[in-house]
Amino acid sequence: MAGLSTLIFLLCAAKDVLPSNSHWKPTWPSYRVPVILPRSTLNLDKPQFDAEARLEVVSPCGPECHKSSRLPTYEEVKNYLSYETLYANGSLTETEVGIYILSNTGDGSRGKSRTKRQIYGYDSRFSIFGKDFLLNYPFSTSVKLSTGCTGTLVAEKHVLTAAHCIHDGKSYVKGAQKLRVGFLKPKLKDGSKGANITNSAVPEKMKFQWIRVKRTHVPKGWIKGNANDIGMDYDYALLELKKPHKRKFMKIGVSPPARHLPGGRIHFSGYDNDRPGNLVYRFCDVKDETYDLLYQQCDAQPGASGSGVYVRMWKRQNHKWERKIIGIFSGHQWVDMNGTPQDFNVAVRITPLKYAQICYWIKGNYLDCREG
Repeated sequence: MAGLSTLIFLLCAAKDVLPSNSHWKPTWPSYRVPVILPRSTLNLDKPQFDAEARLEVVSPCGPECHKSSRLPTYEEVKNYLSYETLYANGSLTETEVGIYILSNTGDGSRGKSRTKRQIYGYDSRFSIFGKDFLLNYPFSTSVKLSTGCTGTLVAEKHVLTAAHCIHDGKSYVKGAQKLRVGFLKPKLKDGSKGANITNSAVPEKMKFQWIRVKRTHVPKGWIKGNANDIGMDYDYALLELKKPHKRKFMKIGVSPPARHLPGGRIHFSGYDNDRPGNLVYRFCDVKDETYDLLYQQCDAQPGASGSGVYVRMWKRQNHKWERKIIGIFSGHQWVDMNGTPQDFNVAVRITPLKYAQICYWIKGNYLDCREG
């Protein structure tokens, strides 16, 4: 299991298979993903919850740095994919995992001190107004975290977000124990309970309805990496709510190569903190990629961290178009490109291994996580 061939299989994305008529429709590739299962769980001391929530993460390691770094060993990969689980009562556990292959066939620098900017030229973000848009799919899948970030509904009781919204790499952030998730709803005026106000010419005011989080999973790759070269690859977390949200959610999927994305573009919506109370949508081209990260210049501001990055492609098996989350928006990054500082916004790709892990967190059954 620890041999070189197995390691290469685990670290390299399962080869994607495009149909012969793929030039007519961008089609979701078929992947066979590995299996990630818990092996042992230990109780840890209760955390202090003393870290300040950071709404963005920066790293000096850019695309070329990541591409040239050595591949982790099989034992390191297992360690990175092990995870901590934080419960609402403050208790904390650490779970070691095993990685298994059920089939041998796979388908499927920060520059000088400068003002950080995440707007590239003309601001191409769109604020989403009105109940008819905000409460409809796919915008309705975006939710706000009480720590200030954004998350995306990926199951009946689960929200995908960035790890740095919960944990700074060394400690859990203030408010993580009493973490809540906010859902935008119309704010009815006094005496208008149940009234039909959809025909109003004035956009309705919205408010957040909050649901408490029952438990949170954070991969050890983020905690051990401490948001540095390796940590950026594992900047994701899954929240389980105390009760179902009763909204349509967006499924997760393995991230295809950028060249197979429709128009080479990605999309995401988040609660940028320079537009308080607004849900902000944007799309842009992918500029570069590594095995674990997507580099793009989508306009964004702190607060959008944790947004689900998605694309819409043709689902061959179901004969329909389907949106899937293929990454998690992490934040802003200055990169030294041959001595010239260049800035990107970075998203963590959902690789076959990460898909297997997140899917198991959601389903609790690896048999439901075999197709990425």
